[in-house]
Formats: sequence, C-alpha cells, structure tokens
Amino acid sequence: MQVHAILKNIPMSPQKMREVVRQIQGLPALEAQAVLQFVPRKGARLVAKTLKSAIANAENNNKLKPEALRVKEAVAGTAMRIKRFTPKARGSAGPIIKRRCHVRITLSDE
Repeated sequence: MQVHAILKNIPMSPQKMREVVRQIQGLPALEAQAVLQFVPRKGARLVAKTLKSAIANAENNNKLKPEALRVKEAVAGTAMRIKRFTPKARGSAGPIIKRRCHVRITLSDE
C-alpha cells in the first residue's frame, strides 16, 4: 500500500530542497524523521512537516503502522516562478526570478 503527502508552493528553490530530500530517500519513515531533525537547513523543517503528514495519512486512512513504513519516493519539483525586475545600468532592467517548489513524499509498507 502506498501513501503520499504533498506540500505545494514552498518559497525555496527546488535545487536547495533536493539536497535535503535526497538524504531521506529509501530510509524507514521513523529513521527519516530522526535524520531530518538534525539537518541544519530550512528545507529540512518543511520536508519533516510533509513526512509527518504522510505518516499520519498512513495511520488514519489506511490503518498502517509507522514502524512498517519506508520512504519509497521523495521528490522536489518546480512550481511557479515569480518574476521581478531590478534597475541596471543605462536604464536597462535585470530579471529577478523567485523560484518555488512542490515536495511529494510517498511511503510504502513493502
């Protein structure tokens, strides 16, 4: 049985989030929570929140035990980009692209 949770439109670039997400891929769910507790990055708190939601979904909706769950897939994908412009030399404009991402965590009991 597979269970997933998604956190959308996180104001952080997907590249930074992927560094955190790769650390928990393939780990047991409770061990992944422990690992995220000690990762000193802003993204770790958001990934931990998503993982906690996925574990709660498995317990409440499918009556699965958290000890039996494993992180099958953890993905950080791109979301919408906010485009801004800043003034540059000689009256031109330079783009500022504020990136966002979605985090999807899939847990499996196999």
